[in-house]
Amino acid sequence: MELRLSLFGVKRSIDLSFLARFRNTWVVLAASVLVIPLTLWLLAPAAVPDLAHGNVSGAQALAAGWAKGEVIVLVRHVERCDHSKAACLSGNDGITDRSRSVAVAVGARFEQLGLNNADIYNSPSMRTVQTAGYMFNHAASGDDWLINCRGRMLQDALAHKVPGRNLVLVTHSECMAQIEKDLKVPTSDVGYGSSLFVSAASPAAPKMLGFIEASDWRTVNTR
Repeated sequence: MELRLSLFGVKRSIDLSFLARFRNTWVVLAASVLVIPLTLWLLAPAAVPDLAHGNVSGAQALAAGWAKGEVIVLVRHVERCDHSKAACLSGNDGITDRSRSVAVAVGARFEQLGLNNADIYNSPSMRTVQTAGYMFNHAASGDDWLINCRGRMLQDALAHKVPGRNLVLVTHSECMAQIEKDLKVPTSDVGYGSSLFVSAASPAAPKMLGFIEASDWRTVNTR
């Protein structure tokens, strides 16, 4: 395609085909800029669901799985004393005095779910021993696999899971991050006293159900 111009009596012809090629190149580049991040977003693993704040379907799945004894739950210890300026319960290797009420409140929620068909384990760290004591009225000397969990959290949890019984593990944030990694889901930044639920309905293919923060249990709705 040519454009003919006449300026001061001088005629010139301009080939416009290169402009079309230039335009097409920019269209392709612009499309690539949009498509690449969109593709990465679509292929990225879904975030761990929040089972609180009106997530009825998620809460119902948890309740149904719990009733059948199909659930593994990792519960993070409550506020640790050596990371806080709050008064310690006893020594600086345990929990804060103010966090006892948090542990008791979360334990009451698990009582509502039902603990008759649950096995409870805790790590040997003082903060998890104390948390398990106030949360579940159960505190063992502890199991090392609940603190030394790198690369083995899901494997060890499934090994301790009894068919038809839920498994409650009072542990640490790094162990929760490890099981998320094992299940190939993004790591969630959960707080003290939070709970991370995994369905082991099919032990060969466990899947993440979601999490509940300690302060959010009141917003969990199964109706």
